Amino acid sequence: MAFNHLRPGQHDVLGRISIALMTDLVPMKPLPDSPATVLSRLTEARGRQDRLTHTEHIPARAARFADWPSGIRPEVLDAILDTGVSRPWIHQTEAANLAMGGKSVVIATGTASGKSLAYLAPVLSALLDGTEAANGRGATCLYLSPTKALAADQVRRVGELRRAADGALGRVRAAAYDGDTPFEEREWVRQYASLVLTNPDMLHRGILPAHARWASFLRALRYVVVDECHTYRGVFGSHVAQVLRRLRRICARYGAEPVFLLASATSAEPGSAAARLTGLPVAEVTDDGSPRGETVFALWEPPLTELHGEHGAPVRRSATAEAADLLTDLVLDRTRTVAFVRSRRGAELLAVIAQERLMEAAGSATARRVAAYRGGYLPEERRAIERALHTGQLLGLASTSALELGVDVSGLDAVLLAGYPGTRASLWQQAGRAGRGAQGALAVLIARDDPLDTYLVHHPESLFQQPVESTVLDPDNPHVLAPHLCAAAAELPLTEPDLALFGPSAPLLLPQLERRGLLRRRQTGSARSEGWFWTRRERAVDAVDIRGSGGSPVRVVEADTGRLLGTVDAASAHTAVHTGAVHLHQGRSYLVRELDLDEAVALVVEADPAYSTVARDTTAISILTTDSEVKWGDARLCFGSVEVTNQVVSFLKRRQVTGEILGETKLDLPPRTLRTRAVWWCVTDVQLDEAGLLPEELPGAAHAAEHASIGLLPLFATCDRWDIGGVSTPLHPDTGLPTVFVYDGHPGGAGFAERGFQRAREWLTATLAAISACECERGCPSCIQSPKCGNGNDPLDKAGSVRLLELLLAPPPTG
Repeated sequence: MAFNHLRPGQHDVLGRISIALMTDLVPMKPLPDSPATVLSRLTEARGRQDRLTHTEHIPARAARFADWPSGIRPEVLDAILDTGVSRPWIHQTEAANLAMGGKSVVIATGTASGKSLAYLAPVLSALLDGTEAANGRGATCLYLSPTKALAADQVRRVGELRRAADGALGRVRAAAYDGDTPFEEREWVRQYASLVLTNPDMLHRGILPAHARWASFLRALRYVVVDECHTYRGVFGSHVAQVLRRLRRICARYGAEPVFLLASATSAEPGSAAARLTGLPVAEVTDDGSPRGETVFALWEPPLTELHGEHGAPVRRSATAEAADLLTDLVLDRTRTVAFVRSRRGAELLAVIAQERLMEAAGSATARRVAAYRGGYLPEERRAIERALHTGQLLGLASTSALELGVDVSGLDAVLLAGYPGTRASLWQQAGRAGRGAQGALAVLIARDDPLDTYLVHHPESLFQQPVESTVLDPDNPHVLAPHLCAAAAELPLTEPDLALFGPSAPLLLPQLERRGLLRRRQTGSARSEGWFWTRRERAVDAVDIRGSGGSPVRVVEADTGRLLGTVDAASAHTAVHTGAVHLHQGRSYLVRELDLDEAVALVVEADPAYSTVARDTTAISILTTDSEVKWGDARLCFGSVEVTNQVVSFLKRRQVTGEILGETKLDLPPRTLRTRAVWWCVTDVQLDEAGLLPEELPGAAHAAEHASIGLLPLFATCDRWDIGGVSTPLHPDTGLPTVFVYDGHPGGAGFAERGFQRAREWLTATLAAISACECERGCPSCIQSPKCGNGNDPLDKAGSVRLLELLLAPPPTG
């Protein structure tokens, strides 16, 4: 059967496909088969045994209970009891005790382990206990989540507790405050809400600049809840860290010193990561007392196809197509399943394929039990899908990571991951969606055709015998810190005592900001002390895109109507919305008609091409400083600052589902420069001679090693391969040696290259193993080919890259 692509408007039908019809369906209980039995049927169907590379059996875990702290209000305890929770698990009690003792704490436990209840119990008690102020508000709490959907979900949970309390929690007034909040409601939230649920963007742009209007709320602020804090990594996490420091500074101005309560997926060193995020000492709670049934975790590699990619390289079947087949079989088996994919279009495409196959195999009634779930749906649509999934009316769901971040959908039978989600933290977060109490669960990771996924399905120890990653962020990045110092000065004049709050780089940046005319130093207040003031008429926060990397965002405008669809950060514009690019917005596909860099606007038209686009670029790099250097025998490993000059030169059209290359189109875009951080390594000519690596083989060998190392770095740093870049050269002018660079793709760096430097031997050993284990002859997307290579993946030398990495990693001779 041929895969049909989404037709115009079909994504809207898909989102609503079962909502109107689900109520007519009879809920179906899942079969009592074990996860191992379900997996056996999957592999035996259609002769798939050779696709299963590993099966991990994770044993069941019994619940461990404790008692709530004595300070939790009886009204709160009664409400919790009425929702079906008789006793808390040990980690909930430990976190509540720390919170009530005035200590900031991060709870880093598994999916569906009740983290929300762990912080809601002390928060709700404090809101009821708060001393009544003149306006009747009492104590307050600020809740921050990375998405509006998650904040809305928390509003619903608080509402459930209030209803369970039958009026006893009436003094707790919870309200969302985000871009969707009507203006007529915002004043009420500012004046009367005791629990405000928002996101870092609204805190940055809406609350802190207008702190005087929030004075009564901030003066009474007892707790700040930071949910899903593991998502605040890289440049975004660094921005959020500075937003939280600005919040603490404003709270101190009003006499408040709130306790921070953070919730995280299981991660390495969560207390240290939370301390970097907040700037405060943070206790960690990691001993998970919640129960789990047995989990069977399978690693799955799609087969090679008869298609050929660049330079005749073999192409594997796509993870999306493979996941659609598995989802179809699981639904036919009456196994309640969610399939996670990385893009909105991928979620919709996967659901369409599964529906078409189910229609052929079992008819429309079964096909209606599959839907897509992504951002962009209305809240009532999302809730209808979640309810249908809970009750069993819906058996299959294709979802983006919108379901990963704490939204209350748990208790599934199986989870499919169409590609490694980027970090082990996300992997376990998504896999944890399967399982209900003591019932077993099945999780299947389906490898995409890239080096990291291929490595993981053949090296299961990298997933199952390694701790989850530490969260990487760098609040001291001057490109991040400088605009936040300006924003802080606009909120309240900066003083010398404030600088310690913003880190050691702050005093060094202030003179630069003065010279640029952004800040002015003069006396403040009656104490005749000096401070720094914001000098401009415009709002300082408007120059800071906390989810981007600086520069004015490019507006994406529908050419025929003039309607603003959204924005793309300046750093991504050349690759994401160049002329001819396929751009996705809320599930709809658009073609970029023109990118006008002078006006910072991309004009698009709605279209439904059967292909995606991938930008190609060329890159040159120069070393500014070498901060650290380690000798590996005659080879050298270095870390420092670099300047990267990059130019997008063309784009590829790649057929959906199959990945077949349809053609390449040249582009005429100006070069851009980036000052960032990099890790690099050099080898000597003597080493190359000893390894038998000829001069004509070196460019392809270094290029291949660069590609594969970029693909494997996300295994050791919490990044995506699109967050980093690389350059390789047989003779670099700054080192005088063959050199391979891997750099952060953000101004000032994001901490990824530094993590690569710290774990270089593990990282490069894994890179060597990934290339060596690949069954292709000359290189393919699973090992050394890169989807974003500006040189068309030429030259590449697979065998040469193996010899190059072996000589780099060889122990130095003794004696």
